[in-house]
Amino acid sequence: MDVIEINRLSKRYGQVRALDEVSLSVGRGELFGLIGPDGAGKTTLFRLLTTLISPDSGAATVEGLDIVHGYRRIRELVGYMPGRFSLYPDLTVEENLNFFAALFGTHVQDAYDLVAPIYRQIEPFKNRRAGKLSGGMKQKLALSCALIHRPSVLFLDEPTTGVDAVSRSEFWDMLAGLKAKDITMLVSTPYMDEAQRCDRIALCNEGRILGIDTPAGIVSRFDSRLYAVSAGNMFTLLQATRTFEGVDACYPFGSTHHIVAGGNFDAAALDGHLKADGLQDVRIAPCMPTIEDVFIKLMQR
Repeated sequence: MDVIEINRLSKRYGQVRALDEVSLSVGRGELFGLIGPDGAGKTTLFRLLTTLISPDSGAATVEGLDIVHGYRRIRELVGYMPGRFSLYPDLTVEENLNFFAALFGTHVQDAYDLVAPIYRQIEPFKNRRAGKLSGGMKQKLALSCALIHRPSVLFLDEPTTGVDAVSRSEFWDMLAGLKAKDITMLVSTPYMDEAQRCDRIALCNEGRILGIDTPAGIVSRFDSRLYAVSAGNMFTLLQATRTFEGVDACYPFGSTHHIVAGGNFDAAALDGHLKADGLQDVRIAPCMPTIEDVFIKLMQR
């Protein structure tokens, strides 16, 4: 049996359908990523699975327990790190850790071997108030508190939003260490580079699942030719390229624009057309698709 099983789960807030018949499963020891922008329904799904709210329809189980009827036991088995820093800012690092251990009827020493690789990085600041920590240190403290009762399942809702690139990378290294200890993790993120570090991912938008697969499997679904194009005036380039024959789509992508080519697309003809329009330093070259390219294409369908 999968650790997390979700079957046509739905949740509505007034007229807003936050989650629309979502179905997915997560295996034991899997690091599963929910990838999508704000409003995709990721936080609603986390709140449902951690039994903070009830679904309007559908069903889900965590460790074989129904999220409605088995909510008490589920809360003992899971750890949850919400998107916003939710610890007590006036308590010190050490006081926060002791408090959350007490909530679950345990002691810090009982799970110290599990949290030690993470906690040691902030232990020198154990007497500092949590509200005075940097973003990366808050993140490590929140993860330590979520692990202090040895959960078998860990829910992490956009845990790296608002922290620097180095701290983001360090955090995912910590998750890799937890995965090696057979902890099942469901992680949401808007960052496509973080998706590559998951075993499997679900692309989410407007409360629906657009696709589920491994990161490589998702990328393999991109079935069109893709080109990167740049020029001196990127805004004019975008407008001119979008109206050119054979261009199915064109969108900003980092320092370039990506062109999704149709069957009759001619890169040389586009190059000549753009230069004739007065664009300088035009560069067009084939490129490999990414998860983000697949996501954009699925959203446009």
